[in-house]
Amino acid sequence: MSYATLDYRVEDHILTLTLNRPEQLNAFTVEMADELEHAFRRASEDDAVRAIVVTGAGRAFCAGMDLSVGGNVFGLDESQRPSVADMHERLTDPAIQRGVRDTGGRVTLAIYDCKKPVIGAINGPAVGIGATMTLAMDIRMASEKARIGFVFGKIGVVPEACSSWFLPRIVGIQQALEWVYSGDILTAEQALAGRLVRSVHAPDELLPAALELARKFSENKSPVAVAFARQMLYRNSAQAHPIEAHRIDSLAMFYTSLGDGKEGVSSFLEKRAPDYQGKASAMPEIYPWWQNV
Repeated sequence: MSYATLDYRVEDHILTLTLNRPEQLNAFTVEMADELEHAFRRASEDDAVRAIVVTGAGRAFCAGMDLSVGGNVFGLDESQRPSVADMHERLTDPAIQRGVRDTGGRVTLAIYDCKKPVIGAINGPAVGIGATMTLAMDIRMASEKARIGFVFGKIGVVPEACSSWFLPRIVGIQQALEWVYSGDILTAEQALAGRLVRSVHAPDELLPAALELARKFSENKSPVAVAFARQMLYRNSAQAHPIEAHRIDSLAMFYTSLGDGKEGVSSFLEKRAPDYQGKASAMPEIYPWWQNV
């Protein structure tokens, strides 16, 4: 399948997903949101993909929402008056799904649900949704030319894309509030100092470095164990008590030990590369455990 706003390329088990509206600085649209959601859910089930690198075409990563479109620029149905109850009881109702739900949030939830490691290679300006969509990615790496801003207050709206959940967990509540209140545009070095990004690179070295890290995450690794570990770290760390982590750790250890765990131990003892047969598209029956409670 091809996309109108994205470039989707898989090589050596790594998906390079490129936001591809370079003449518009990869500005975000409802169409891009739909395509990103589809691409992440597709890659999650594609056993040819073991890691994902996200970057932007041209000189920008994503310049935020495309504000040039007509009507409600966020694609929302202004005839509705949704309630908190609606967001619990009617979340997937078409009227709420298309007319009320934040498009960036649909994307970050698809990233959150993904079974594969996700690396953001922020090659240039990343503001608004261009910044918040990266928060659901496991690792953020930045070019020296990156400029990152949570600029919502400057246009009278609020942070979206589940960023009120992700950002404080990544940088701490004090730093998150300062960046959201001020709407400042951060340099790559400021983002690094605030622990938003892992590392800063020369522009022509960013994508190779991201791909190298993706290979480290995927080569000689069990796809099943990686999928479990990704969701365990995100979901268990948000639980109120470590006993909840213990419940899931125990189940995940039990089922991985029956499959790829046996091959992992054998390959270690025999001093050879492992030949894992498990597939992320065929997880043990307890997965996704958060839907099986």
